[in-house]
Amino acid sequence: MRVHELARELGLRSSKDVLDKLLEHGMQLKNHMSPLTEEQEALVRQAFPSGSAAQAASQPVAAPEKKTVLVRGPIIVKEFAEQLGLKPNQLIAEMMMMNIFASINERIDLKIAQQLAEKHGAHLEHEKKQIERKPVTKAAEPAAEPTEDRVEELATRPPIVTFMGHVDHGKTSLLDKIRNAKVAASEDGGITQHIGAYTVTLNDRQITFLDTPGHAAFTQMRARGANMTDIAIIVIAADDGIMPQTREAIQHARAAKVAIMVAINKTDLRGANVDRVKQQLQKEELAPEDWGGTTICCPVSAVTGAGIDHLLEMILLQADMLELKSNPTRRAQGYVIEARLEPGMGPTANILVKRGTLKVGDAITCGPYWGRVKALISDKGIKVRTATPSMAVKVLGLTAVPEPGMEFQVQANDRVARDMSEKACAEKREQEIAVAPKRLTLDDLMRPAAAQAKDARKLRIILKADVQGSLEAIQNALAGIKSDKVQLDILLTGVGNVSSNDVLLARASEAIIVGFHVSKDDGVNAVAKREGVEIRLYSIIYELLDEVRNAMVGLLEPVVKQTVVGHAEVLQVFEISKKGKIAGCRCTDGRITSRSRARIKRKGEVLFEGALNSLKRFQNDAAEVREGQECGLRLDHFSDFQVGDVIECFEIEKIAQQL
Repeated sequence: MRVHELARELGLRSSKDVLDKLLEHGMQLKNHMSPLTEEQEALVRQAFPSGSAAQAASQPVAAPEKKTVLVRGPIIVKEFAEQLGLKPNQLIAEMMMMNIFASINERIDLKIAQQLAEKHGAHLEHEKKQIERKPVTKAAEPAAEPTEDRVEELATRPPIVTFMGHVDHGKTSLLDKIRNAKVAASEDGGITQHIGAYTVTLNDRQITFLDTPGHAAFTQMRARGANMTDIAIIVIAADDGIMPQTREAIQHARAAKVAIMVAINKTDLRGANVDRVKQQLQKEELAPEDWGGTTICCPVSAVTGAGIDHLLEMILLQADMLELKSNPTRRAQGYVIEARLEPGMGPTANILVKRGTLKVGDAITCGPYWGRVKALISDKGIKVRTATPSMAVKVLGLTAVPEPGMEFQVQANDRVARDMSEKACAEKREQEIAVAPKRLTLDDLMRPAAAQAKDARKLRIILKADVQGSLEAIQNALAGIKSDKVQLDILLTGVGNVSSNDVLLARASEAIIVGFHVSKDDGVNAVAKREGVEIRLYSIIYELLDEVRNAMVGLLEPVVKQTVVGHAEVLQVFEISKKGKIAGCRCTDGRITSRSRARIKRKGEVLFEGALNSLKRFQNDAAEVREGQECGLRLDHFSDFQVGDVIECFEIEKIAQQL
């Protein structure tokens, strides 16, 4: 038997397999036509059992498995296209062929996604809930901290105090006197613009003060300050007494269920009347202690410093009565007081630790954001390693700027913090797109422009502020401007200076840019001038709100009002070849002015209405002709005067509409 015959019988693909096997045993043949001895044939048959190779060759090649696409939560066009290995515009084009119109950030139905996946040879698996990551080992997952603290772990902590009250009643000045610093002098308009936190030491004991603004626009910030605090001190000017914002502050303190104290400020003024303030407090159900009530009232003066020591002693006494305690050994937990984006530092947050101890290097989560604490800076600008309960510090290391009032918490490690942040981001995103927007149809595209003209007029603005708290406060104040005639549309809000991108967005959206306590980046003025975008910067909130309100009024067409000022009768018509006809008239009532408009009436019918071209009396130009006087006048584009015509003069007044 020859080599090629044996290979065919054994089902081998080529004779080379036989030759290679013989060569391994030192038997060399020339080619596949060479004859084999019985010994060689037996050796090959033993190496390649009959039928095994043939069976392997005869088995069909398995079809490639479908790619599995796993989707969690809502199916978004952009993400789904990436999972299918397509560009978003390709996927949008394919959906348009299916008569489905969706934008890049819009979500699509599960059935549509399954059809698209099948079209591209993929199998779609959809999970509504986030799959929890399984730990590699039981020891790798850190144990969760108990929510309740044991009594033996609790230690006394400093009280957190908030000054609240009416604007200009001396909250910041009073705090200045306590901590011997000047803040009010640097505030524009003498109004505190942001929430600050300061620690004061008295007799080896500490007190943390939260200074909240008193203006009505910062209502929510003030309410948040009350929720963070243990003791709310209502500051009332002894000469003004209780004002509307004072009552508002009392309501917030009661809603937060915190202890209330009263500081009667400006007692050094001649018009100060402490007893009158105490009478007003009784009407607000805050009876003073010396009048048989339970509310501690301390007369003070931020100018002379009188009563300050007594106020601080009463704060410590109130704290002892409240028995404020916290566990300093657990992971830190607290709230964000203020947050901003600072040059050279990135996102920073002023936080207040409620319990636990915050350390440099801790992994913290704050809503959808997380980070590792890079540095802690005290209110005095000193870098510290730890922050104990009731201590306010600035934190560096977060991934983004959180919102004021957000709760922060220290996690076991970076992985846990990152996972919790991703989960919070997914939940927030799912809430934002829970209701899918209406798809664009051809009917919408073919709708005439006249149908869209019925929409209310819009004032579009881009709002920039230096800190998140001011941004939120201004938004709330602008939301309070109600109008059925003009709609205020805030296209974009952000923290930081006005940038070129803001100008380009304003140009595309026909919007104006409003900035509060911010400046412009380099080159922004040139871009704004080229694009024709108006940028308004403010440092006082009153001016900002007034300007926006005036801009909304400016969008309304003024109401045109006609006022008849006088009548004249045509007595004679004069022909002048160069200038046409001139009417010689006598003013019968009222007056005729050169700025007036005229209406020609003949037998009760109006023939013409237009402006006066000239008004003369005895060859001289006249500004005004009164009742009983004669004059000559000429009108634009009308000269067909007749004796007996009545000329009615009127003035047009444009009156601005109200919102």
